[in-house]
Amino acid sequence: MPQENQSSHEARDTLARIVFGAMATHAVGAAVRLRVVDLIGDGERTADELAAECAAQPQAMGRLLRALAGLGLLVEGASGGFAVTPVGDLLRGDRPESLRSFVRLFTDPAILRAWEHLGDSVRTGGPSFDAVFGKDFFGYLAEQPELSAEFNAAMSEATRDTAARVPAAFDFGSFATVADIGGGDGTLLAAILAAHPALTGIVFDTAEGLAQAAAKLEREGLDGRSSLVAGDFFATAPEGADLYLLKSVIHDWNDEQCVGILRHCRRVIPDGGRLLIVEPVLPPVVDPSAAGVYLSDLNMLVNLGGRERTRDDFERLCRDAGFAVRTVTPLPKPNRFSVIEAAPV
Repeated sequence: MPQENQSSHEARDTLARIVFGAMATHAVGAAVRLRVVDLIGDGERTADELAAECAAQPQAMGRLLRALAGLGLLVEGASGGFAVTPVGDLLRGDRPESLRSFVRLFTDPAILRAWEHLGDSVRTGGPSFDAVFGKDFFGYLAEQPELSAEFNAAMSEATRDTAARVPAAFDFGSFATVADIGGGDGTLLAAILAAHPALTGIVFDTAEGLAQAAAKLEREGLDGRSSLVAGDFFATAPEGADLYLLKSVIHDWNDEQCVGILRHCRRVIPDGGRLLIVEPVLPPVVDPSAAGVYLSDLNMLVNLGGRERTRDDFERLCRDAGFAVRTVTPLPKPNRFSVIEAAPV
Protein backbone atom coordinates (compact mmCIF):
# COMPACT_ATOMS: atom_id res chain seq x y z
CA MET A 1 0.00 0.00 0.00
CA PRO A 2 1.45 3.43 -0.91
CA GLN A 3 2.50 5.47 2.10
CA GLU A 4 0.22 8.39 1.21
CA ASN A 5 -2.84 6.07 1.08
CA GLN A 6 -1.95 4.50 4.42
CA SER A 7 -1.58 7.95 5.98
CA SER A 8 -4.94 8.97 4.53
CA HIS A 9 -6.65 5.91 6.06
CA GLU A 10 -5.03 6.57 9.43
CA ALA A 11 -6.15 10.18 9.28
CA ARG A 12 -9.73 9.11 8.53
CA ASP A 13 -9.69 6.63 11.41
CA THR A 14 -8.38 9.29 13.79
CA LEU A 15 -11.05 11.76 12.72
CA ALA A 16 -13.79 9.12 13.06
CA ARG A 17 -12.67 8.32 16.62
CA ILE A 18 -12.82 12.00 17.51
CA VAL A 19 -16.27 12.50 15.99
CA PHE A 20 -17.65 9.36 17.64
CA GLY A 21 -16.25 10.55 20.98
CA ALA A 22 -19.59 12.13 21.91
CA MET A 23 -21.30 8.78 21.37
CA ALA A 24 -18.74 7.08 23.60
CA THR A 25 -19.51 9.65 26.31
CA HIS A 26 -23.20 8.78 26.24
CA ALA A 27 -22.46 5.03 26.22
CA VAL A 28 -20.38 5.34 29.38
CA GLY A 29 -22.99 7.57 30.99
CA ALA A 30 -25.71 5.02 30.25
CA ALA A 31 -23.57 2.22 31.71
CA VAL A 32 -23.14 4.15 34.96
CA ARG A 33 -26.83 5.00 35.26
CA LEU A 34 -27.83 1.40 34.54
CA ARG A 35 -25.21 0.22 37.09
CA VAL A 36 -23.82 -2.24 34.54
CA VAL A 37 -20.32 -2.40 35.99
CA ASP A 38 -21.56 -2.66 39.59
CA LEU A 39 -23.84 -5.54 38.61
CA ILE A 40 -21.02 -7.40 36.85
CA GLY A 41 -18.73 -6.92 39.85
CA ASP A 42 -15.76 -9.27 40.08
CA GLY A 43 -17.34 -12.00 37.97
CA GLU A 44 -18.77 -12.39 34.49
CA ARG A 45 -22.36 -11.69 33.41
CA THR A 46 -24.30 -12.20 30.19
CA ALA A 47 -26.41 -9.61 28.44
CA ASP A 48 -29.58 -11.55 29.33
CA GLU A 49 -28.67 -11.61 33.03
CA LEU A 50 -27.90 -7.90 33.13
CA ALA A 51 -30.98 -7.00 31.13
CA ALA A 52 -33.17 -8.85 33.65
CA GLU A 53 -31.62 -6.93 36.56
CA CYS A 54 -31.82 -3.56 34.78
CA ALA A 55 -35.32 -4.06 33.32
CA ALA A 56 -33.72 -3.61 29.90
CA GLN A 57 -34.25 -5.21 26.48
CA PRO A 58 -31.72 -8.09 26.20
CA GLN A 59 -30.55 -7.45 22.63
CA ALA A 60 -30.10 -3.73 23.28
CA MET A 61 -28.18 -4.52 26.48
CA GLY A 62 -25.89 -6.82 24.47
CA ARG A 63 -25.20 -4.03 22.02
CA LEU A 64 -24.32 -1.64 24.86
CA LEU A 65 -22.00 -4.25 26.39
CA ARG A 66 -20.19 -4.78 23.08
CA ALA A 67 -19.72 -1.03 22.70
CA LEU A 68 -18.31 -0.84 26.21
CA ALA A 69 -15.98 -3.75 25.38
CA GLY A 70 -14.89 -1.91 22.25
CA LEU A 71 -14.06 1.10 24.41
CA GLY A 72 -11.97 -1.04 26.75
CA LEU A 73 -14.26 -0.93 29.80
CA LEU A 74 -15.38 -4.56 29.49
CA VAL A 75 -14.04 -7.71 27.88
CA GLU A 76 -16.17 -10.44 26.31
CA GLY A 77 -15.36 -14.03 27.23
CA ALA A 78 -15.60 -17.10 25.01
CA SER A 79 -18.90 -18.10 26.66
CA GLY A 80 -20.51 -14.75 25.82
CA GLY A 81 -20.24 -13.29 29.31
CA PHE A 82 -18.69 -9.89 30.00
CA ALA A 83 -16.14 -9.00 32.69
CA VAL A 84 -14.83 -5.65 33.86
CA THR A 85 -11.39 -4.33 32.85
CA PRO A 86 -9.20 -2.14 35.11
CA VAL A 87 -10.54 0.92 33.26
CA GLY A 88 -14.13 -0.17 33.75
CA ASP A 89 -13.38 -0.86 37.41
CA LEU A 90 -13.17 2.92 37.92
CA LEU A 91 -16.94 3.04 37.36
CA ARG A 92 -17.69 0.82 40.36
CA GLY A 93 -19.17 2.54 43.36
CA ASP A 94 -17.51 0.16 45.84
CA ARG A 95 -13.96 1.02 44.80
CA PRO A 96 -12.00 3.65 46.78
CA GLU A 97 -10.54 4.94 43.51
CA SER A 98 -13.98 5.15 41.86
CA LEU A 99 -14.71 7.94 39.39
CA ARG A 100 -18.41 7.13 39.12
CA SER A 101 -19.64 10.53 40.32
CA PHE A 102 -17.15 12.25 38.02
CA VAL A 103 -18.58 10.30 35.07
CA ARG A 104 -22.17 10.94 36.12
CA LEU A 105 -21.50 14.69 36.34
CA PHE A 106 -19.70 15.03 33.02
CA THR A 107 -22.32 12.98 31.21
CA ASP A 108 -25.20 14.96 32.75
CA PRO A 109 -27.28 17.24 30.50
CA ALA A 110 -26.28 20.15 32.73
CA ILE A 111 -22.75 19.81 31.35
CA LEU A 112 -23.44 18.50 27.86
CA ARG A 113 -26.22 20.78 26.61
CA ALA A 114 -24.09 23.91 26.65
CA TRP A 115 -21.47 22.10 24.55
CA GLU A 116 -24.03 21.96 21.73
CA HIS A 117 -23.55 25.74 21.54
CA LEU A 118 -19.73 25.77 21.55
CA GLY A 119 -19.75 27.76 18.32
CA ASP A 120 -21.75 30.51 20.05
CA SER A 121 -19.21 30.63 22.88
CA VAL A 122 -16.36 30.87 20.38
CA ARG A 123 -18.12 33.74 18.62
CA THR A 124 -18.97 35.65 21.79
CA GLY A 125 -16.15 34.61 24.13
CA GLY A 126 -18.71 33.93 26.87
CA PRO A 127 -20.36 30.84 28.38
CA SER A 128 -23.31 29.38 26.50
CA PHE A 129 -24.58 27.68 29.69
CA ASP A 130 -26.22 30.92 30.82
CA ALA A 131 -28.24 31.23 27.61
CA VAL A 132 -29.29 27.56 27.63
CA PHE A 133 -30.37 27.40 31.28
CA GLY A 134 -31.20 31.05 32.02
CA LYS A 135 -28.64 31.36 34.82
CA ASP A 136 -24.97 30.70 35.46
CA PHE A 137 -23.65 27.23 36.28
CA PHE A 138 -23.26 27.65 40.04
CA GLY A 139 -26.59 29.46 40.31
CA TYR A 140 -28.16 26.44 38.59
CA LEU A 141 -26.38 24.03 40.95
CA ALA A 142 -27.66 25.93 43.98
CA GLU A 143 -31.23 25.10 42.88
CA GLN A 144 -30.49 21.41 42.20
CA PRO A 145 -29.52 19.73 45.52
CA GLU A 146 -28.97 16.26 44.02
CA LEU A 147 -26.82 17.59 41.18
CA SER A 148 -24.95 19.83 43.64
CA ALA A 149 -24.12 16.79 45.78
CA GLU A 150 -23.02 14.92 42.64
CA PHE A 151 -20.81 17.89 41.70
CA ASN A 152 -19.20 17.88 45.15
CA ALA A 153 -18.59 14.12 44.95
CA ALA A 154 -17.17 14.44 41.43
CA MET A 155 -14.79 17.20 42.50
CA SER A 156 -13.67 15.07 45.44
CA GLU A 157 -12.99 12.12 43.13
CA ALA A 158 -11.13 14.35 40.66
CA THR A 159 -9.03 15.82 43.48
CA ARG A 160 -7.86 12.55 45.09
CA ASP A 161 -4.75 12.00 42.94
CA THR A 162 -3.69 15.64 43.23
CA ALA A 163 -4.38 15.61 46.98
CA ALA A 164 -2.04 12.63 47.35
CA ARG A 165 0.78 14.54 45.65
CA VAL A 166 0.44 18.14 46.86
CA PRO A 167 1.59 17.56 50.50
CA ALA A 168 5.09 16.60 49.29
CA ALA A 169 5.30 19.36 46.66
CA PHE A 170 5.57 22.31 49.05
CA ASP A 171 7.08 23.07 52.47
CA PHE A 172 3.83 23.18 54.46
CA GLY A 173 5.80 22.71 57.68
CA SER A 174 6.82 26.38 57.65
CA PHE A 175 3.22 27.51 58.21
CA ALA A 176 0.64 27.29 60.97
CA THR A 177 -2.78 27.44 59.28
CA VAL A 178 -3.82 26.78 55.69
CA ALA A 179 -7.10 28.13 54.30
CA ASP A 180 -8.45 26.14 51.36
CA ILE A 181 -10.49 28.66 49.36
CA GLY A 182 -13.29 26.96 47.44
CA GLY A 183 -12.21 23.76 49.18
CA GLY A 184 -15.48 21.83 48.75
CA ASP A 185 -15.68 18.73 50.93
CA GLY A 186 -12.13 19.19 52.25
CA THR A 187 -10.46 16.37 50.30
CA LEU A 188 -7.30 18.37 49.60
CA LEU A 189 -7.11 19.98 53.03
CA ALA A 190 -7.54 16.58 54.69
CA ALA A 191 -4.56 15.17 52.78
CA ILE A 192 -2.39 18.15 53.72
CA LEU A 193 -3.34 18.04 57.41
CA ALA A 194 -2.78 14.27 57.56
CA ALA A 195 0.73 14.68 56.16
CA HIS A 196 1.58 17.68 58.38
CA PRO A 197 0.29 17.07 61.94
CA ALA A 198 1.29 20.52 63.24
CA LEU A 199 -0.97 22.33 60.75
CA THR A 200 -4.52 23.50 61.31
CA GLY A 201 -6.87 24.29 58.49
CA ILE A 202 -9.91 26.19 57.24
CA VAL A 203 -12.23 25.12 54.43
CA PHE A 204 -13.92 28.18 52.89
CA ASP A 205 -16.75 27.68 50.41
CA THR A 206 -20.43 28.33 49.84
CA ALA A 207 -22.95 26.53 52.00
CA GLU A 208 -23.65 24.19 49.05
CA GLY A 209 -19.94 23.55 48.53
CA LEU A 210 -19.41 22.71 52.22
CA ALA A 211 -22.39 20.35 52.44
CA GLN A 212 -20.26 17.19 52.73
CA ALA A 213 -17.16 18.73 54.37
CA ALA A 214 -18.01 18.19 58.04
CA ALA A 215 -18.64 14.49 57.53
CA LYS A 216 -15.48 14.09 55.44
CA LEU A 217 -13.20 15.76 57.99
CA GLU A 218 -14.81 13.87 60.87
CA ARG A 219 -14.26 10.54 59.07
CA GLU A 220 -10.60 11.48 58.63
CA GLY A 221 -10.30 12.38 62.33
CA LEU A 222 -9.42 15.97 61.45
CA ASP A 223 -12.48 17.86 62.68
CA GLY A 224 -10.52 19.01 65.75
CA ARG A 225 -7.82 20.60 63.58
CA SER A 226 -10.06 22.22 61.01
CA SER A 227 -12.96 24.64 60.75
CA LEU A 228 -15.57 25.33 58.11
CA VAL A 229 -16.36 28.88 57.04
CA ALA A 230 -19.22 29.58 54.65
CA GLY A 231 -18.82 32.60 52.42
CA ASP A 232 -18.41 34.07 48.96
CA PHE A 233 -14.86 34.39 47.65
CA PHE A 234 -16.03 37.19 45.36
CA ALA A 235 -16.73 39.22 48.51
CA THR A 236 -14.19 38.14 51.11
CA ALA A 237 -11.59 35.63 52.31
CA PRO A 238 -11.34 34.18 55.83
CA GLU A 239 -8.83 35.69 58.23
CA GLY A 240 -6.53 33.69 60.47
CA ALA A 241 -4.34 31.75 58.02
CA ASP A 242 -0.78 32.30 56.86
CA LEU A 243 -1.13 30.05 53.80
CA TYR A 244 -3.97 30.47 51.29
CA LEU A 245 -4.70 27.66 48.83
CA LEU A 246 -6.87 27.63 45.70
CA LYS A 247 -7.20 24.42 43.73
CA SER A 248 -9.26 24.33 40.52
CA VAL A 249 -10.82 27.69 41.40
CA ILE A 250 -8.99 30.17 39.19
CA HIS A 251 -9.77 28.28 35.96
CA ASP A 252 -13.50 28.66 36.60
CA TRP A 253 -13.50 32.43 36.15
CA ASN A 254 -12.49 35.25 33.81
CA ASP A 255 -9.43 37.41 34.52
CA GLU A 256 -11.31 40.21 36.27
CA GLN A 257 -13.09 37.78 38.58
CA CYS A 258 -9.83 35.95 39.34
CA VAL A 259 -8.05 39.15 40.29
CA GLY A 260 -10.95 39.97 42.62
CA ILE A 261 -10.68 36.57 44.35
CA LEU A 262 -6.91 36.94 44.74
CA ARG A 263 -7.21 40.50 46.06
CA HIS A 264 -9.48 39.30 48.85
CA CYS A 265 -6.74 36.82 49.80
CA ARG A 266 -4.15 39.61 49.63
CA ARG A 267 -6.12 41.75 52.09
CA VAL A 268 -5.99 39.10 54.82
CA ILE A 269 -2.68 37.35 54.21
CA PRO A 270 0.19 38.30 56.56
CA ASP A 271 3.43 39.71 55.13
CA GLY A 272 5.25 36.40 55.52
CA GLY A 273 2.36 34.35 54.19
CA ARG A 274 2.07 32.51 50.91
CA LEU A 275 -0.55 31.88 48.25
CA LEU A 276 -0.70 28.50 46.49
CA ILE A 277 -2.62 28.04 43.24
CA VAL A 278 -3.01 24.41 42.15
CA GLU A 279 -3.99 24.26 38.48
CA PRO A 280 -2.76 22.87 35.17
CA VAL A 281 -0.26 25.24 33.56
CA LEU A 282 -0.52 25.31 29.78
CA PRO A 283 2.79 25.18 27.91
CA PRO A 284 3.60 28.10 25.56
CA VAL A 285 3.10 25.77 22.56
CA VAL A 286 0.38 23.08 22.35
CA ASP A 287 1.39 19.69 23.74
CA PRO A 288 -0.73 17.05 21.93
CA SER A 289 -0.24 14.61 24.81
CA ALA A 290 -2.22 16.98 27.04
CA ALA A 291 -5.39 16.98 24.94
CA GLY A 292 -7.60 16.71 28.02
CA VAL A 293 -6.36 20.05 29.35
CA TYR A 294 -7.35 21.82 26.14
CA LEU A 295 -10.80 20.21 26.25
CA SER A 296 -11.06 21.35 29.88
CA ASP A 297 -10.21 24.84 28.62
CA LEU A 298 -13.18 24.69 26.23
CA ASN A 299 -15.38 23.32 29.01
CA MET A 300 -14.49 26.34 31.12
CA LEU A 301 -15.46 28.59 28.20
CA VAL A 302 -18.78 26.87 27.48
CA ASN A 303 -20.04 26.23 31.00
CA LEU A 304 -18.39 28.83 33.23
CA GLY A 305 -16.65 31.54 31.24
CA GLY A 306 -13.26 30.65 32.70
CA ARG A 307 -10.10 29.28 31.09
CA GLU A 308 -6.93 27.25 31.59
CA ARG A 309 -3.81 29.44 31.68
CA THR A 310 -0.08 29.62 30.94
CA ARG A 311 2.55 30.60 33.48
CA ASP A 312 2.58 34.13 32.05
CA ASP A 313 -1.19 34.31 32.58
CA PHE A 314 -0.86 33.27 36.24
CA GLU A 315 1.98 35.72 36.81
CA ARG A 316 -0.13 38.55 35.40
CA LEU A 317 -3.14 37.70 37.56
CA CYS A 318 -0.99 37.48 40.68
CA ARG A 319 0.80 40.74 39.88
CA ASP A 320 -2.50 42.56 39.42
CA ALA A 321 -3.67 41.27 42.81
CA GLY A 322 -0.53 42.18 44.77
CA PHE A 323 1.38 38.90 44.60
CA ALA A 324 4.59 37.78 42.89
CA VAL A 325 4.98 34.21 41.61
CA ARG A 326 8.06 32.63 43.16
CA THR A 327 7.98 29.02 41.99
CA VAL A 328 5.95 26.73 39.72
CA THR A 329 6.30 23.05 40.64
CA PRO A 330 4.71 20.47 38.31
CA LEU A 331 3.31 17.46 40.12
CA PRO A 332 4.66 14.04 39.04
CA LYS A 333 3.19 12.79 35.77
CA PRO A 334 0.70 11.66 34.65
CA ASN A 335 -0.87 14.31 36.90
CA ARG A 336 -1.25 17.55 34.93
CA PHE A 337 -1.40 19.98 37.86
CA SER A 338 1.28 22.34 39.12
CA VAL A 339 1.70 24.10 42.46
CA ILE A 340 2.16 27.83 41.87
CA GLU A 341 3.66 29.59 44.88
CA ALA A 342 3.17 33.36 45.17
CA ALA A 343 4.23 35.82 47.88
CA PRO A 344 2.54 39.09 48.84
CA VAL A 345 4.33 42.23 47.62
